[in-house]
Amino acid sequence: MAALVVLLAVAYLHPPEWVEAAIGAGAAAAALATGRLDGAGLRTEVGRLLPVVLFLMAVLVVAECCRAAGLFSAIGTRLASAGARTFALAFVVAAVVTVVLSLDATVVLLTPVVLASAAATHVTARPLQLLCVRLANSASLLLPVSNLTNLLALPRLDIGFGRFALLMAPVWVLTLLIEYAVHRLWFRGDLRLPASGRQGVSVVPLPRLPLAVVVAMLAGFGLGSAVGIEPAWVAGAAAVVLAARAVARHELPAGRLVRSTHGSFALFVLGLGVVVATLGRGPLGDLLGNLVPSGHGRGALLALALLGAVTANLVNNLPATLLVVPLVAPLGTVPALATLVGINLGSSMTWSGSLANLLWRRTVVRSGGTVDSRDFHLVGLLATPAAVIAGVLLLDLWARVV
Repeated sequence: MAALVVLLAVAYLHPPEWVEAAIGAGAAAAALATGRLDGAGLRTEVGRLLPVVLFLMAVLVVAECCRAAGLFSAIGTRLASAGARTFALAFVVAAVVTVVLSLDATVVLLTPVVLASAAATHVTARPLQLLCVRLANSASLLLPVSNLTNLLALPRLDIGFGRFALLMAPVWVLTLLIEYAVHRLWFRGDLRLPASGRQGVSVVPLPRLPLAVVVAMLAGFGLGSAVGIEPAWVAGAAAVVLAARAVARHELPAGRLVRSTHGSFALFVLGLGVVVATLGRGPLGDLLGNLVPSGHGRGALLALALLGAVTANLVNNLPATLLVVPLVAPLGTVPALATLVGINLGSSMTWSGSLANLLWRRTVVRSGGTVDSRDFHLVGLLATPAAVIAGVLLLDLWARVV
């Protein structure tokens, strides 16, 4: 428990990379020293986590290469010239970036672009910057690659990439509709102001090759899943292609490419996984196991989503996934997906619920914006419970159909 508290504090404070990596390794060593996790258990946990961590490193390289190629700058020029459509366009862009490049790209790379576009229009920064962190969590329901929590859960589920997307698609659409309605309601005063695009903005063309590689990567995730190819291999191939292009065109120095893998964070996630696996074999695992409902009705699904949401807000979404999903997976695919709905959406209600929340807050400050904690928590209170309840009920109905 002490090791987990230290890891969560590190995630919150975000110290230098070498400190992050050292504490992640030290916490794992401390957990292993308890003897609760034997050699076979350690190999099993690392075997589950390693493909997820490698995928994370690869997709972060893909996102950084897209940024260097001008993809996000091109998006920014479109937002700056959209006028009254700025909010709606930013909403769509944030959802798409989260789905394809994962929620980290939305909070780290898209947020500064959205803030810059807000400065060019009469739409205030408040609604535009908040939708980035809201959709980083909410829009990550659709694909396994959209969120680390989905990737961590997928090996426990008896479904592939395509089936996951098929089951989650209606829930994803409904969640986005709820998010859009709540944002429009909460920020009605800000969004009622007349918006005008920046005069004289020349819209920059979207870089074709990076876009084509990203589309091919997305298709590869689905096709690879059908033949047993891990998403990490597909993302790795895309990263190699885009990295070679970036170096050849002098868009990124080699050192920047290496840093874009965020290897220290990957080591941190591995350490977190070992600590949580150790906790799962102790009293905490027993307690959570006793809280898992035994039924299969809608009430049980809602209870699982609530368990996932509460656990995510207590210990963060990644430990929550590692702790709760293995306990729920034996109940079947739909209960496990309902738990994921609770974890992914519920983690947007508190700062510590998701690493994306902490990354977004730091990105806003570094970009010269102002974080409004009142907006963050009250919009979460309005949107999240409704989205979780409606999403779980729709998931149950849709699963019966398909």
